[in-house]
Amino acid sequence: MSEAVIRTVPSPPCLLASLDPLLREWLPRQRWFAGKGRPVTGFSLVAATELLPADARLGLHHLLVRAHQPLVHALRSPERPGDCYQLLIGVREALPPRLAPALIGHVDEGPLAGRAVYDALYDTRPAEVLLEALRSRARVGGLRFEHDPRQEIRTGLVPRLMTAEQSNSSVVFGDTFILKVLRRIVPGVNPDLELPLALAREGCPRVPAPAGWMVADLAGQSWVLGVLQPFVQGAADGWELALRELAKGEDFAAEARALGRATAEVHTALARALPTVTLGHSRMRPLIDGMTARLEEAVHAVPALLPYAPGLRTAFTALADLADEGRTWTAQRVHGDLHLGQCLRSPSGQWSLIDFEGEPSKPLAERRMPQPAVRDVAGMLRSFDYAEHSATAPAPGWAETCRAAYCTGYAEVAGADPRTDPVLLRAYETDKAVYEAVYEARHRPDWLPVPLSAIRRLAAPDASRSHFA
Repeated sequence: MSEAVIRTVPSPPCLLASLDPLLREWLPRQRWFAGKGRPVTGFSLVAATELLPADARLGLHHLLVRAHQPLVHALRSPERPGDCYQLLIGVREALPPRLAPALIGHVDEGPLAGRAVYDALYDTRPAEVLLEALRSRARVGGLRFEHDPRQEIRTGLVPRLMTAEQSNSSVVFGDTFILKVLRRIVPGVNPDLELPLALAREGCPRVPAPAGWMVADLAGQSWVLGVLQPFVQGAADGWELALRELAKGEDFAAEARALGRATAEVHTALARALPTVTLGHSRMRPLIDGMTARLEEAVHAVPALLPYAPGLRTAFTALADLADEGRTWTAQRVHGDLHLGQCLRSPSGQWSLIDFEGEPSKPLAERRMPQPAVRDVAGMLRSFDYAEHSATAPAPGWAETCRAAYCTGYAEVAGADPRTDPVLLRAYETDKAVYEAVYEARHRPDWLPVPLSAIRRLAAPDASRSHFA
C-alpha cells in the first residue's frame, strides 16, 4: 500500500469538536451503541488517524472516541467509566443515493465544513483500504494491521457490509473473508482474537482461523479493533435454521446432536490449548455469590420474578452445599455467550462456532476468566427454548427434544453428559434465565414470557432431579 493512499499523520485536533453535535444524534441510534436510554453529554478523543486524505474526493478517518454519559450504577462497570467506540468516518462532498443509509450528517465548521460525513463501512473504497492494509501488514500511526502468512489475502475482493443487526459491524469480501469490526472496545487481550488463534494452533476445524487482525497500540496498551476470518459461504445461521425447521414442522434433533458434538470439540481443544483450574470451595464461592447477587438485583428490576425468587435461590444454595461438602469442578476458557445465533452450519453439514467476544457488557477480565464448560451448555439450552417460543406455530416438546439431543451429542465427544451434574447445570441455566428476564423487561417486554416460562420450571423444588437427570 503506497504512502499516498495511507498517510501516517493524525487527524486534525479540532475534528472531533466539529463532529460532536452530529455524533450525539447519530451514535445512540446505532444497534451496537451500549448506552441507550441515557443522553450523550460529550466525547473525548482516544486516538484519530487519517487513512485517506480529507482534501481528496473521498476522505477516511479512523477514530477511537469515548462517549460520556450520566453514570447509572446498576448499568455501569468500574472498568468502563465511559465506553470507547471505534468509528470509521467517511468524508465526501455529497453522498450518492446508495450511501444514504450511512449518513451521519453535514459538518458546519472545522476542517470538514461543508462536507458530508458517514459510516465508511457502507462504502466499498474505505472497506478496500482496510483489507489492503491487512494484506500488506501496514502500520499507520498507532494502528497495526497483521495477517497470518499461511492464509493468502487476494486483491480485488469486492466488499459488502452485512446489514443484519449485530453488536459489531461485519464486512464480507468476495465471499472469501469476513471482517468483524469491533465497535465498543477496551484495551487488553480480546477473546474474540485470542481464542480462535488458540484453537487454530490446536488444529480445531470448528472455528474459522483468523486470517488477519487490526490492533491499536496506544500508551503501552493494545486494543483489538477487528478480526478477519474465512467466510463460510452458503452457511446457515443456527437461529435462522432452527426457525426454518420449526416453521416446516421438521425435527431438529439431529442438528442439535451435531451441534453438541461441535461444542464439545471446541471445549476439548480449548482445554488443551489454555490452562484449566480446579474450582473448590474458595473459588466456587465468588461465582455463586455473583449469581445470587444478580438474582437479588433482578428481583428489584423485574417484579414478576418476586414469586419465584425463593425457588431460584435454591439453585445457588444447592451448588454452594456441594462445594461445602468438598465437591470440585474443572474450569477452562469457554465461548462465554453461546447460542444458536453464534453457530453456522455449512452446506456440507459442518457446524462452526463464531464470535468469541463473550458478553460485551461484562468487563474484559471477567470474560477471560476460566469457567465450567457447562456455562456454554446452559446458554445453548436456553437458546432452544427461545427458538421454540419464536415459532409461528406451537411446537410443544421441540425444545426439550433438542436439549436432550444436544447434551447427548456433547457427551459423545466430551465423555461426560452435562445432565450428570444437574445441580451445576441448573445453577448456570438459572443465572442465564435471570439475565434474560432483566434484558427482556428493559428492551423487549413482549418477550418477557420466554424467560419467565423457564424461571417457573427452574424454581420448582425438584427442578434439578426432574429436568436434568
